[in-house]
Amino acid sequence: MPDITTAPMLLVLAALAAYLLGSVPFGLVIARLFGLGDIRNIGSGNIGATNVLRTGNRFAAFLTLILDAGKGGIAVFIARMTLGEDAAQLAGFMAFLGHCYPVFLGFKGGKGVATWLGTLLVLAWPLGLAACATWLVVVAATRISSLGGLVSAALSPLWAWLFGLPATLALLGALALLIFLRHRHNITRLIAGTEPRVGKK
Repeated sequence: MPDITTAPMLLVLAALAAYLLGSVPFGLVIARLFGLGDIRNIGSGNIGATNVLRTGNRFAAFLTLILDAGKGGIAVFIARMTLGEDAAQLAGFMAFLGHCYPVFLGFKGGKGVATWLGTLLVLAWPLGLAACATWLVVVAATRISSLGGLVSAALSPLWAWLFGLPATLALLGALALLIFLRHRHNITRLIAGTEPRVGKK
């Protein structure tokens, strides 16, 4: 963990702002703007980019991916520039939490992988690139997005250790645990061999 240098009240405000930013359901908004209906009634019912892709609209899925990743990255960037590294890590965590448990959707959100990757890219770009590369390699080999997210999350502490970023380990561990929790049904389907592949409508 980084040294705590920010006043507690400012940390609380940063956490709240990041959570609200993370709670914006861009997948739901984009799907409606593109006339794709309520994404929660399509495919897996998830509000993330992978499920938007199941509508067949790749551009809408791409926009959802960028915006969901941007939630985490922007939260980290603003908190770091205005407060410090402790606030940046807290903001990244809270943006991720907001995406997974958004107040605007009754705390029923996405799986968080895109927001997680955006957080890591801004928090420490070598770590973020390693996580993205891990996800890409796994998805290219298996065409299973959830497996890419799970493997990337599991390996992220290793990448942080290799890049000499021990202050991020507590955050990475917490985020990895939440990613596995959010993917518990995917894990069941992976074991059963029934997990949908990328591109399947």
